[in-house]
Amino acid sequence: MDIQSIYSLIEDDMAAVDSMIQSRLQSDVVLINQLGHYIINSGGKRLRPALAILCARACGYQGGQHINLATIIEFIHTATLLHDDVVDGSELRRGQETANSLWGNEASVLVGDFLYTRSFEMMVEMESMPLMKILSHTTNVIAEGEVLQLLNCNDADVSEANYLEVIHHKTAKLFEAAGKLGAVISQSGSQVEQAMADYAMHLGSAFQLVDDLLDYSESSDAIGKNIGDDLAEGKATLPLIYAMRQGNAQQTHVIREAIEQGQRDKIDDIITIIEQTGAIDYTSRAAQQEVEQAKMALSIIDDSQYKQALLGLADFAINRTY
Repeated sequence: MDIQSIYSLIEDDMAAVDSMIQSRLQSDVVLINQLGHYIINSGGKRLRPALAILCARACGYQGGQHINLATIIEFIHTATLLHDDVVDGSELRRGQETANSLWGNEASVLVGDFLYTRSFEMMVEMESMPLMKILSHTTNVIAEGEVLQLLNCNDADVSEANYLEVIHHKTAKLFEAAGKLGAVISQSGSQVEQAMADYAMHLGSAFQLVDDLLDYSESSDAIGKNIGDDLAEGKATLPLIYAMRQGNAQQTHVIREAIEQGQRDKIDDIITIIEQTGAIDYTSRAAQQEVEQAKMALSIIDDSQYKQALLGLADFAINRTY
């Protein structure tokens, strides 16, 4: 099932999510409305809310709480984007100027805070301690991941294990929550909850691995951000870690210097080194392994069009070019 078919399957649910996003984004403060609507409507794939909806539907859910959860998850994700772009000094996201470029760092941080707190208001309204426990823990783990990534910046000695720890905290955890929550509201039992959580966690890991790969293999028009942004921010992602491990002394020195100094002026040389050392294939295989584990986790789920959509979403995660 391709990505268009997947989104067509949940078209009505996603329209309901979009409607709730617009209504719950409203504030008496004009700047919150302006900046919030800009980032929410800037062309994102809405992948995480779609995941929550698909997991709930795959578990046979027939109620309406999945719309609230999907909206909360999108608000949490958007808040992290606003804060990320400030920390990273990013100027481009999804092919558009970042909010911090247009409104400044202070406004972006504070509106990110508004989205976090609005999501917690919505959690409380659901009056479910299990849901609040999952979402509050998830938000805390994501914050830890952001700090871990900050500590790793400009450090060329970051290990593959350290890198994986960051992406599990920073990216995969929200995916995992989206999957697990879909099963929780369906009252599917602990085994199915764990299966959905495992599927989504591996999906999120694969998604981030491909993101990090695209930073060295696609044009800025395709991926919606500047090529080499990760390098300019001093991030030692898996393609760089593996290239340093496999490269000769000169190749390793070029990458190490770029990471430590946060430079992308030698991006063409570094892309060549990444290709020569097999780092692209290595990272692609790592993403493929995550996808295979994600698919295996779904084996206990009854077959349905929604399960097929989840399998298709896993394929999309590694075959996408944006």
